[in-house]
Amino acid sequence: MNKNCILFVLIALCSCFKTQAQTQTLDSSSFTEDYVKFTNDQKQFNDWSISIYGGVPWLQSSDFTSIQNGASGTWRVGYDVQASIDKQISHVFGISLVGQMGESKQGYNGGPEVDAKTKYHSISVIGDVKVSSLFRRIDNRSPYRWGIHAYAGVGFIGYKAYRKDLSRGETEYYLIDKADLDIDSFFGQFGMGIVYKINNRWDAAFKAMYIITGDKQFDGSGRTGYYAELHTGGNSDNFITTSLGLKYKLGKHNEHLAWVDPLREAFSKINEAAVSGGSVEVCVFGDKDDDGVCDDWDRELDTPKGARVDGSGRALDVDMDGIIDLYDKCPTFPGVPNLEHPELHGCPEPKQLPKVINETIVNTMGGIQFNLDSDKILVESQPILDNVAEVILKYGQNTRFLVEGHTDARGSDAYNLNLSKRRVTSVIKYLVSKGVPPYQLTGKGMGFSSPKYPECKPATKCPEWKNRENRRVIFKLLDQE
Repeated sequence: MNKNCILFVLIALCSCFKTQAQTQTLDSSSFTEDYVKFTNDQKQFNDWSISIYGGVPWLQSSDFTSIQNGASGTWRVGYDVQASIDKQISHVFGISLVGQMGESKQGYNGGPEVDAKTKYHSISVIGDVKVSSLFRRIDNRSPYRWGIHAYAGVGFIGYKAYRKDLSRGETEYYLIDKADLDIDSFFGQFGMGIVYKINNRWDAAFKAMYIITGDKQFDGSGRTGYYAELHTGGNSDNFITTSLGLKYKLGKHNEHLAWVDPLREAFSKINEAAVSGGSVEVCVFGDKDDDGVCDDWDRELDTPKGARVDGSGRALDVDMDGIIDLYDKCPTFPGVPNLEHPELHGCPEPKQLPKVINETIVNTMGGIQFNLDSDKILVESQPILDNVAEVILKYGQNTRFLVEGHTDARGSDAYNLNLSKRRVTSVIKYLVSKGVPPYQLTGKGMGFSSPKYPECKPATKCPEWKNRENRRVIFKLLDQE
């Protein structure tokens, strides 16, 4: 992996953090008045800590390696020290600012014996995901002391690489290469770890990290010469660090957020109630409007008594006409606002009925369908006409309707006119069979004389969905003819 890849990872991580920050730092105007800002005074758990680690670096993906190298096949052991400031964002995710320094020792296996070492120092930002919290059962009441963690991060690394050629009798190290801790020294790392909770203040940890330096001179093989020409380690000298550490948890509270299961408190209360036979305090701040939604997350704190509400505590308005279902006598059909016509109680005006009926037909799958070249109504279209009959009987008493039938351009004009008349007659007969008085319905066949899509003549010029919409039955007030 070269530095371009590491740069890409850095940009991706920054974009992720930026997205999260934008999601969490919303303008206060987007919240309702019942929301309160989360402050330090409301925190129940500590979320800051400091850590220190000591361990060993093992150079392994490079020309010079630390493991079983040289003629003697020995392991060359260096040291690695890390210190970090840690911020726990949630019980699963945390972020750390890490300072690191150490010295790796390595040699060459496969040619003249060489002894090399690299002194390095770095600063990085590392994300910490507590994997074990994702899989812990809420009914697991065993002591929560072990945690499995996954880490990944990016930063900057500087180093000085030294070498001495033992085959030439050299006894002193000399500087081969170096890199400053600057914008060009990107590096990345990832790994796993195990953390043990000693008590509420101290944790012990072991972690192993794979570090991708993005620099092929890190091991001391040099830019020129015999070893530089080999460069069997690829474009990046990478190494592993294994470390033991201690973490001290800062803060005034008893517990740290990393060791808290957010569902634990609710489960404990339910379990205590089941054992004692008592009741559970569900709504900490009460339910002032008695709508069944706790004020903690109720978005409408003054819901009228008896109104049905959604999950956020808002009164339902199924037809979305601005009149809640509690006061709406026509809850399934949009009416007019009470301020304009309070006497209608949310029901549509007579002049609105054709629109309501036509929307009932159009918004139901496919509208009213007939057998091909037939005036017989398909069985699946009968529920649509049942709804139309319900609208007329409930809201359209003494209102007369003109029922128009339209066809597509297939067939002759005379044939289409006759077919549309027969289909309108079938619709009227069906509605009368459902109780609609015959005097309220007048039929008129239109054929292809007033199509919705007049460009569809012949029918082959248009897609089938346009022809289907030309074949329609619509309702009008009789004086709209």
